[in-house]
Amino acid sequence: VQLVESGGGLVQPGGSLRLSCAVSGFPFSSFAMNWFRQAPGQEREWVALISNRPGDVRYRDSVKGRFTGSRDDAKSTAYLQMDSLKPEDTATYYCTIRDYSRAYWGQGTQVIVSS
Repeated sequence: VQLVESGGGLVQPGGSLRLSCAVSGFPFSSFAMNWFRQAPGQEREWVALISNRPGDVRYRDSVKGRFTGSRDDAKSTAYLQMDSLKPEDTATYYCTIRDYSRAYWGQGTQVIVSS
């Protein structure tokens, strides 16, 4: 199983980024995807859940209305569209998926929001 995130980078406050998470070796369409993030010196925190049920997407309160999660089961890829970015969104972002026995994580992609 392999998860590969991409799309991170440096962006000014108010800007946008779109993260991608490509999954291989896993029955992607059967399970929910989650995005987490970890800022320097802080604990990893959950950001969004993208269910395998259409339209079922959930967010932590601090990103509601700014972040949009989606998935393309045909491509085994999940996305996190991040708009109106704030400096406090600066973190390494991880995607994760779990089956009935364990969770699998990507290597992370760094997002820096700074002027």
